[in-house]
Amino acid sequence: MVVTETAPGLFQRAIVSKDLNELPAGEVLIRVRYSSLNYKDGLSASGNRGVTRRYPHTPGIDAAGEVVESSAPAFTAGDHVMVSCYDFGMNTPGGFSQYVRVPAKWVMPLPAPLSLRESMIYGTAGFTAAQSVDRLQRHPVLPDQGKILVTGATGGVGSMAVAMLAMSGYSVAAATGKPEQEHFLRELGAQDIVPRENSIDRSGRMLLKQKWAGVIDTVGGEMLATAIKSTRYGGAVTCCGNVASPDLPLNVYPFILRGVSLLGIDSAECPMSVRIPIWNKIATIWRLPNLEQLATEISLKELDQQIEAILHGKQKGRVILNLDA
Repeated sequence: MVVTETAPGLFQRAIVSKDLNELPAGEVLIRVRYSSLNYKDGLSASGNRGVTRRYPHTPGIDAAGEVVESSAPAFTAGDHVMVSCYDFGMNTPGGFSQYVRVPAKWVMPLPAPLSLRESMIYGTAGFTAAQSVDRLQRHPVLPDQGKILVTGATGGVGSMAVAMLAMSGYSVAAATGKPEQEHFLRELGAQDIVPRENSIDRSGRMLLKQKWAGVIDTVGGEMLATAIKSTRYGGAVTCCGNVASPDLPLNVYPFILRGVSLLGIDSAECPMSVRIPIWNKIATIWRLPNLEQLATEISLKELDQQIEAILHGKQKGRVILNLDA
């Protein structure tokens, strides 16, 4: 898929054939088998200059496949590998393509026993969710301390977080604006469903009733501010997204009167020294028994429609792209 600016501010997506010589320089050439669709991909595919500065461009911040050629000693032809985050898919051609060429430092061996397809059901969304759960556990926020709120719970990061938390013994409250997805969320392990309108407080109060031992927020804005003001003494809130808003309308009282911690989660520049241990947890202790339940598999021809869906908040779970379909 190539996104082209056909006129100032107007962007068009098309499936095209290209030559391998058109790929950028890099030590590792990979035949991509699977990719996944993330919100950042939707932004890149719609011309968002905050994500992608130059067009034409091929989005896709995730890819899994086999090494075709490598000048780096760490990888040889046939190795099963993943590329996720860094500048991949933002200003470097990404995973919505059958072949990619990237720096070796961006490439990670596929963690056993995950298959290429399974790794992309997780993708950046699953990695971000796992980072968030890991940070809560290390704070520590423990299962016996109370409920964990997950906002944007039907999205990629949110649904993964609900499932990983439930698998780890936590009681989970899932905040969503999609009441028709209650069954989906309960199957993932959510005990409570919190309607979106009940997740935002506009009273202007500095602090709210203490509800949550911890929070995994994926949306930002007023919902994040409300969650922070509702977190119990000594609790922690992770922040990884801005689907609702990049702004945070908040005061300092949750931090100085309740000792609440706000923990930033970054997946793009996360170093391999952190990335690999988190992926090893995903492949073992957080290997979800209901993983397939989260996945919708599509071909390149179906990608355009799914990009529109994720941009309008209509994605459920994870959309994975089969580059052989």
